[in-house]
Amino acid sequence: MTRHLPGILAMATIVVASNILVQFVIGDWLTWGAFTYPLAFLVTDVMNRVYGAAAARRVVLAGFAVGVACSFIAAGLDKTTLRIAIGSGAAFLTAQLLDVTIFDNLRERRWWVAPLASTLVGSAVDTALFFTIAFAAFLPADANTGWANEAVPMLGLGPAIPLWVSLAVADWLVKLGLALLALVPFRIIVRNLLQIPQEN
Repeated sequence: MTRHLPGILAMATIVVASNILVQFVIGDWLTWGAFTYPLAFLVTDVMNRVYGAAAARRVVLAGFAVGVACSFIAAGLDKTTLRIAIGSGAAFLTAQLLDVTIFDNLRERRWWVAPLASTLVGSAVDTALFFTIAFAAFLPADANTGWANEAVPMLGLGPAIPLWVSLAVADWLVKLGLALLALVPFRIIVRNLLQIPQEN
């Protein structure tokens, strides 16, 4: 279990940092949390490659527990709503566990296939679940999320759609870019960890 501790700590740090940084906006479509949260997929994939799917699931569950704690704290500080908290937790758990499963099924392919495919699918599911649960108008209205249904041009350029759709697209594009960039640290970290003798 101690060999999984660095992964658990890394995941917890990413979840806490993302919960804090999501409050700081960049431009019209993003928050700083959009740049830290995708690193959770990197942690999951490194753990999966080095220690296996069971270890990666433990790290995901630890991250989920930290995320739930952050949501309760934020709700107490009136920084979140039930919809956002449910969306965040459901998206994280579903996307990360899906990432683990896809990675595990592709682990025998070329080194980059499993992390890239699992992260791309997991990121798409994460984005779709979170933004739909947190902001879509077909779910019960919420005083703190109603703003997200204001009709605005898609990413400031396209046809008028609910604001949350532009937020989701921008978020997913960041995740897509980071999924590609993360292949470099993934390769380096995995190579270094696999050179260290592993204890049982």
